Amino acid sequence: MSLLDHTTARDAEAAENWGNTAVPTDVAKPGPAVEDVSSARQPLWIVGLAAAIVWIVAAIFTQRWPDLDDWERTDLLAELMAAVGALALVAAGVERVIGRPIQRLRRFGPWLVAIPLGLALWEILTAKLAILPRPFFAPPQGLLEVFTDDLGRLADSVWHSLRLLAGGYAIGASTGFVAGVAIGWSRLVGYWAHPVLRLLGPLPATAWLPLAFFMFPTSYSASTFLIALATWFPVTVLTWSGVAGVNKAYYDVARTLGANSRFLVLKVAVPAALPSVFIGLFMGLGASFSVLVVAEMMGVKSGLGWYLQWAQGWAAYGNMYAALLVMALMCSGLITALFRVRDRVLSWQKGIVQW
Repeated sequence: MSLLDHTTARDAEAAENWGNTAVPTDVAKPGPAVEDVSSARQPLWIVGLAAAIVWIVAAIFTQRWPDLDDWERTDLLAELMAAVGALALVAAGVERVIGRPIQRLRRFGPWLVAIPLGLALWEILTAKLAILPRPFFAPPQGLLEVFTDDLGRLADSVWHSLRLLAGGYAIGASTGFVAGVAIGWSRLVGYWAHPVLRLLGPLPATAWLPLAFFMFPTSYSASTFLIALATWFPVTVLTWSGVAGVNKAYYDVARTLGANSRFLVLKVAVPAALPSVFIGLFMGLGASFSVLVVAEMMGVKSGLGWYLQWAQGWAAYGNMYAALLVMALMCSGLITALFRVRDRVLSWQKGIVQW
């Protein structure tokens, strides 16, 4: 028998015996996956009970310890703390009775304990002992007073900021998307646009502030331009990078099936570049918020930036902190909404980018 026949017979015998080979138990039945700490069964009602106790104690402490200054919303602050403590107590009781973990209690339970402790420390340093003195530092009831007494002006500023941001962001995102696709797809466009993009793009949008207010007839239009410019650069660069990085095999397969250039751009290049496009949209949204505040301080008659400048002019630091809190919540909410859109459009990539 030749060496080739011997090898062939040996391979045939191995193939025949493959189905009868006993697979080790530890290979056939993989062990349990590593247990996720966040999903482990824990007595969550204890966390809820602890949170309720801390909130109620913080409310009593806020109410009983006299303020050094006359803050009008101390009683209201204590009532709100007690209400949150009562809700936490109800949630703990429900979780204890039904025996099923409440997912929001599981997720936010530690924060429900940490927040009242932070509020109590804030209260001690400002309203109770004035270690952080007025007017530069406002206590929690100072911010609450802003939301109750100046809510109309603050809400009007939020509305005007949202209008300005939406217009500038929409213009910057749409033009940046078109420019990025054009640069990434066409060598001719990339040849002429790439040097200009590298030269002017990295400049901060606020550097164009004097020129923008000279070129545009109103401060509103100038602010819209600056926000659009801040959004345009990251969207353009990331879209261009996404289109240029598409696997060439996709184009070859599509051309083999008879696709034209329009189909290649709209059905191949753009869908493949969408992950990079959304990253550019996230970066553009953060940059637009930075420009929004500066632009509104330079002549816009209403908005959060205008409100911040007004509060600083009157040394109303409580109003300033309240506006900063609203701005942070607004920015976080818009980014969360954008992530929801991304997760719906790119469901196959859901969870890769976290917020």
